[in-house]
Amino acid sequence: MNRPGRFRQADVARAVRGATAAGMKVSRVEIEADGRIVLVSGDPARRDSDTADSALDTWRAKRDARTT
Repeated sequence: MNRPGRFRQADVARAVRGATAAGMKVSRVEIEADGRIVLVSGDPARRDSDTADSALDTWRAKRDARTT
């Protein structure tokens, strides 16, 4: 059985500093099970869960708007 990859805070900081120096705007850092560090760029205000939240809010608004 393989051991999960090990990473340190310094490894993450080095990756973020390098990406920022290259002009990338880092919005999220993901650590994979095998130890890979994945940097995600984009607008941090818009996340994947925002669309799910808005869909839930839309459903709730429709449900609450029903007349009984």
